[in-house]
Amino acid sequence: MNIDQQEVKKFAELAEKWWDKTGEFKPLHIINPLRANYIAGKLDLSGKNLLDVGCGGGILAEALHDYGANVTGLDAAGPGIEIAKMHAKENNKSITYFELTAEQLLADSEERFDVVTCLEVLEHVPDPELLVKTCINLLKPEGLLFLSTINKNPRSWITAIVGAEYIFNILPKGTHEFNKFIKPSALASYVRNGNAEMLETKGMFYNPLTHKANLNNDLGVNYMMYARKP
Repeated sequence: MNIDQQEVKKFAELAEKWWDKTGEFKPLHIINPLRANYIAGKLDLSGKNLLDVGCGGGILAEALHDYGANVTGLDAAGPGIEIAKMHAKENNKSITYFELTAEQLLADSEERFDVVTCLEVLEHVPDPELLVKTCINLLKPEGLLFLSTINKNPRSWITAIVGAEYIFNILPKGTHEFNKFIKPSALASYVRNGNAEMLETKGMFYNPLTHKANLNNDLGVNYMMYARKP
């Protein structure tokens, strides 16, 4: 099973903090509008069936729901899913959540989606290539896949681990492991090996001093990628 139990435990313990915009997930709340706007800028989400893989507490799922998508969220960490369900209910957002892996959904369900998102998840699983392939297999023909993760280089180690976790304390210590980071060239090869067509890659910059974020063409640390299934 494509799950790292330590990763699941780590995010389960943080579950109740998902919607605290000043807490451990503050950076995620700051980059979330960027991510959602980027996705919504690539297609009209109204009425589209969208799957958010590794949805955590539902931060992205709710933003994409607000663009009109019919959202299903998956996560292997049950406590986060419970928070996501509760928050969606409290805010009258109709989102379907399952405590499952993408691989389990693919095996158990015939449903295929117009859009699959898998953001800030690939660096937390044992076999990211398998997860990318599974996400592609969960798409309808001509469906779109959106991915984001962290580049693997000295700068990303300094920025995402030393800076974010130890100097600026904007992420809990142990959030990331350098050996799980993924170069854009490797991720692009996973996409191609899964028989999808790469469309675009964008860098995502987060300033730990001003807590501002923007998309750009610098793939040095965080980056997003989107692709189409033929």
